[in-house]
Amino acid sequence: MQNFFVISGCSGGGKSTILSALDRQGHATICEPGRRVVKDQVQSGGTALPWIDLAAFAREAMACCLKDHSAAARLSGPVFFDRSLIDAVAAFEHATGSTEYRAHAHMYRYAQTVFLAPPWPEIYITDAERRHSLEDAKAEFARLERAYQALGYNTVLLPKVPVAARVNFILSRV
Repeated sequence: MQNFFVISGCSGGGKSTILSALDRQGHATICEPGRRVVKDQVQSGGTALPWIDLAAFAREAMACCLKDHSAAARLSGPVFFDRSLIDAVAAFEHATGSTEYRAHAHMYRYAQTVFLAPPWPEIYITDAERRHSLEDAKAEFARLERAYQALGYNTVLLPKVPVAARVNFILSRV
């Protein structure tokens, strides 16, 4: 899907803020699956949470990503994803060591260029849905960068500049 643009990378690196800005400009956006899973699990008393059961969390996120991918196929123009199926597959592999879902990452494709938000300590914060440390987020970033590149994607690091400039950087490459 050449019009499916992923913004991935470090937790707390400003991805959701960028997606909100793109949405305000009228672009089609898909919110981060992981945050939706956490919200749903907390509300329902579930345990598929990254700090309780990372593998179950990743499975839920993968299911959400598959629905998002299908729904986005009905949209026209560029669609911007806050993370993707590849992020969820990488989380599952990290939690379990199993590659049983890797075929999904090959089957459900996105645009060749993937934007990665690098670790940015000056803006990193934790909250009720992001409980891990900056060091954990940096390790996640490294895993994601390797995962996208191993799947043949061209990863482009987002500059550490104000949101409007980051949005312009992305749009100039879409």
